[in-house]
Amino acid sequence: MASSALISILITFLVIILVLYLVQRLPLDGRMRQIVQVIVIIIGVISLLRYLAVF
Repeated sequence: MASSALISILITFLVIILVLYLVQRLPLDGRMRQIVQVIVIIIGVISLLRYLAVF
């Protein structure tokens, strides 16, 4: 059970990093890019907290 949660957390972390990298590659305005990055980080933190059974 613990290894399953650890793997899920690791995969979630890697997906967050990948999405942030892809957002950097998009031809967006600087302000819009920051907004998208903040949204991705918030969703990622909520997802990680869910795996840690905080929610």
